[in-house]
Amino acid sequence: MSVQSIERAFSLLRALAVGPVGVTDLAERVDLPKSTVARLLAALEMEGAVSQIEAGGEYRLGEGLLDIAGATQPGRNLVATVRPHLIELTDFFGETAGLSIESERDVYYLDHVEAQGDVQVRSWTGDTLPIHSVPSGLCMMAHWPANKLANYLEAPLESPTAYTLTNADEIGERIGTIQSLGYAWGYEEGVDGINSVAAPIVLADGTVEGAVHIHGPAFRFPNPDRTHDLGVRLVTAAATIAEHFND
Repeated sequence: MSVQSIERAFSLLRALAVGPVGVTDLAERVDLPKSTVARLLAALEMEGAVSQIEAGGEYRLGEGLLDIAGATQPGRNLVATVRPHLIELTDFFGETAGLSIESERDVYYLDHVEAQGDVQVRSWTGDTLPIHSVPSGLCMMAHWPANKLANYLEAPLESPTAYTLTNADEIGERIGTIQSLGYAWGYEEGVDGINSVAAPIVLADGTVEGAVHIHGPAFRFPNPDRTHDLGVRLVTAAATIAEHFND
């Protein structure tokens, strides 16, 4: 393969990193002839770098490429494994999907996939929020040992917004509900104007690898009649992700 072909292949991979794209749209994005894009995609598909969702449909990054990306630095293996699921969740919910992990007393945002639309929330990748203030954190707390939870709640609790729950007894009750449902909703508790739902990625041994979440502007997300259905959908996605680590 020539240097020019390698450069063109990488331009395709960068374009696909934001989400699934059809051949025609991809050719327009990278400013290449459609025939050239189709030829490069065929070669990349043979190596597992890209995959086609269905015959004649859109392409996305393949598992082979994600496995390589996952070996580059700590935390990236989780990102590489979860990203295809975030893309699917974004398509299903129509809102931004994200991945987070526990970082001491905070939630650390590892990755996100942005939805299409005129009004979007900013990327939180690389940022942190108090673990009790967001659904992803509360889901992780729901799997903590009792002593760890008690120690956390004994310390002063930050209030990022006026809606953040900081009463230890009330948080304890809420965690009990999350343990029953398997998911958590948050309404402007971590960030003003943003609502979100999250579910933990729980491995077979009971440890929590992280959490997946969906967030969107409070004025449109969620539809009040679908909160349970959306929560269950996210729980299913988190369980599917966990299977990758249980194999």
